[in-house]
Amino acid sequence: MKAKREASRSILAGAASIASALMLNACSSLPEVSYLAPSLDQPQKAAVTKPTINNAKGELSTDKAQVLMRQRWAKSSLGLANIQALAALEETLTGSPLIAGNQVTLLFDGPQTMVAMMAAIKQAKNHIHLETYIFDQDELGMEFAKLLMEKQRAGVQVNIIYDSVGTIGTPQSFFDNMKAAGIQLLAFNPVNPARLHGPWEPNRRDHRKILIVDGEIAFTGGVNISATYANSSLFRSKSKTPDKVGWRDTHIQITGPAVAALQWIFLDTWFKAGDLPPADKLYFPTLKDQGNKLVRVLASEPESNPAIYKAYLLAIQEARESIHITSAYFVPDAQILKALIAAARRGVDVKIIMPGVTDSGLVFHAGQSFYDEMLEGGIKVYQLNVSVLHAKTAVIDQVWSTVGSTNIDTRSFLHNKEVNVVVVDTEFAVAMENAFKEDLRLSAEVSLETWKQRPKMNKLKEWLARRLEYWL
Repeated sequence: MKAKREASRSILAGAASIASALMLNACSSLPEVSYLAPSLDQPQKAAVTKPTINNAKGELSTDKAQVLMRQRWAKSSLGLANIQALAALEETLTGSPLIAGNQVTLLFDGPQTMVAMMAAIKQAKNHIHLETYIFDQDELGMEFAKLLMEKQRAGVQVNIIYDSVGTIGTPQSFFDNMKAAGIQLLAFNPVNPARLHGPWEPNRRDHRKILIVDGEIAFTGGVNISATYANSSLFRSKSKTPDKVGWRDTHIQITGPAVAALQWIFLDTWFKAGDLPPADKLYFPTLKDQGNKLVRVLASEPESNPAIYKAYLLAIQEARESIHITSAYFVPDAQILKALIAAARRGVDVKIIMPGVTDSGLVFHAGQSFYDEMLEGGIKVYQLNVSVLHAKTAVIDQVWSTVGSTNIDTRSFLHNKEVNVVVVDTEFAVAMENAFKEDLRLSAEVSLETWKQRPKMNKLKEWLARRLEYWL
């Protein structure tokens, strides 16, 4: 069954992780970030109030940046000074500035995402860059590959990075056919040590989903190249009577200066692998402002600076009104869990939508093993039962939002190459909140009283999965 493929890949990645950990005789860990704990209200943080903002022409002057921030953040109940301080501190922690002048479009589920991505590919004139965890040889994967090969033969350079574990079930002949058409391919971190140019590090995976066309339009989020993800959920569907369980996912389309940041992320992976794509292509065209969204593009590297983790943790710790998270694989580390419970106890509306049906049993039960602590701590937990949940999104205080490939678990934060886009904008946050409310309508709330009455067998599965949470 296709819906079990991700589980198989997760198990394989976990097995590789355990083997790697045994060889190293130690486990890596996320950094202690207790220095984030003081509130922005305190003088030492409130003093940091001026985030850097770039646009297509470079860094904005202080006056122009201030005008833009007033335009985009004035409607927030948090107040301009607080949002500025949060944005400035997030920049300090992640090393990434805000980028102005972008149009950001939410794409819901696989079908809408695939239509948008294929439409962009058909318009490509110079190059296409695709980075994906899964690229299946199924009906959709074959259609996608055919389109890419057609563009390559038409003179558009296509460069593809795919993860070796994510594509473990895809025949090599599928990629060989694309290579024969002239497409350049990079298999990230091959499982077979004989194919490596460097050390064997099987625990490191490329979980990103990035598509960039002509350096002018980019896509990222949770959707892989697979017919599994093209099965629509009931989200915003006219019919609410399912014939089969679909997938619930979220992707975004970006035009504007932020596309260059995603292009750098893609090329950095390629360069570090020791290969170079053709130099005669215009990978960084002159970009113009396309919209009014302020975004921050964050990338994380295995066992390196966990920028996405820091951004998540900071936003949670500084939340004042609401934290609404939709998480496919929610297995939080101690710091994230502590921050969420602390937020709930200080009166923040903390709601988390988690899977009711899943493609990965171990992760599913590991996530549920936290329900007792979460519910007792005041966090409201909901389970989406009409679809397999695969989205990785959050909206906090109706101004800070993120969409990307990162799950809230140790694997994503510590061992994977991931990418998330943070949008600091009240208008975009409204769209994110509306999506969250729609998912809530199709979810069932988990009460502490009911949860404590679950079968003993479930408790045993949770206990076992919790012991393996580091490797999931």
